[in-house]
Amino acid sequence: MDDAVREYIENIGPGYRPLFDRLHGLVLATCPEASVVLSYQMPTYKVGKNRLHLAVWKHGVSIYGWQAEGNAGFRERHPDLLYSKTTIRLRPEDAAAIPDTEFSDLFRAALAP
Repeated sequence: MDDAVREYIENIGPGYRPLFDRLHGLVLATCPEASVVLSYQMPTYKVGKNRLHLAVWKHGVSIYGWQAEGNAGFRERHPDLLYSKTTIRLRPEDAAAIPDTEFSDLFRAALAP
């Protein structure tokens, strides 16, 4: 992980840092081959040509950038969390009701080589 990503993470406020840390940890545990760089001013996880972005927004953490079909059914199970075709906006209370396995499946599908 490069210094720009570390700085981004260090500057996340305490209200959203636990959620960001949870998702960040799940991406790395699910896809240990992923490299992490800052792209579009947000942490970006790269495996081959595939990309997934995590970013803090004013009400939580968003997941961006996967191919529409690469979501392991997450979009269908949680349509209320979709902001656009490939953007999920999570408030901490929304994410608390979703098991880690669902996020891991999403990350695995999004970053599948």
